[in-house]
Amino acid sequence: MVGTLVNTGSIIAGSLVGFLASKKLKTTSSPLLTQAMGLLTSILGFQMALKANSSSLMLTLLLSLVLGAIIGELLHIEEFLERLGERASSLLKFQGGGIARGFVAATLLFCVGPMAILGSISDGLKGDFQLLLLKSIMDGTASVFLTSTLGIGVIFSAVPLFLYQGGLTLLARFFAAQVPESLILALTVSGGAIIVLLGFHFLGVKKFKVANFLPALILAPIFQEIFQRLIPG
Repeated sequence: MVGTLVNTGSIIAGSLVGFLASKKLKTTSSPLLTQAMGLLTSILGFQMALKANSSSLMLTLLLSLVLGAIIGELLHIEEFLERLGERASSLLKFQGGGIARGFVAATLLFCVGPMAILGSISDGLKGDFQLLLLKSIMDGTASVFLTSTLGIGVIFSAVPLFLYQGGLTLLARFFAAQVPESLILALTVSGGAIIVLLGFHFLGVKKFKVANFLPALILAPIFQEIFQRLIPG
C-alpha cells in the first residue's frame, strides 16, 4: 500500500499548502483557478467516457448512469457526504460553510477515475505503485488549488481516498488474479462520465448532485459482463 500512503500524504500536504497560501492565491486568480480546474476535469472525463466505442459499452454507460443516479437519489449519497463534511467542520470548529463543498468535490475528483482503480490494482497484484506515484503528484498539485478556492474541507478527502484505494489494493492482493480488461474499461467509461459532470459543476454550468451517480461504478461492470454475452462488438 505504499502508493496509497504516498497519495494520501500528497493530498494532506497539498491541502495545507493551499490553506496557508490561500490569501495570495485568492487575491489574483480564484475564479480562474476554479474554471481551469473545471475545464481540465471535463477534458479528462471526456477522454475517459469516449472510450465507449462499442454498442455494449454504450448500453452499459446509459443504464449504469440512469440506474446509478436513481439508487444514489434513494440513498441520498450527496446529502450524506455533505453532512459528513459539515460534521467534520463542527468537530474541528472551523468557520464557514465551505468544508462540505471542498470535501465532496475533492473526494469525487481524487477517487473517481482509472488511475485510482488501475494504480491500486497494480499495486496489489504486482507491487507496482508507479501509477499511484504519478497520481500523487497530480492530486497533491490539485489539492493546493482546490483548497485555495473551496476551503480546508479538501484535506478530509484523504480519508475516503485511503480507504478506497487501500481497499482495492488489499482486494487485488487477496485474489491475485488477472483483472479483466472489460471490467477496467467499463469502470473507466462510467467514471469518465461522472468526472464530466464534476467538471461542469466546477465551471458553474449547473449544480449537479454528482455523488449520487457513484453507484454507476458498481453497476457498470455488471452490465458490461451481461451485454458482452448478448451483443457482439
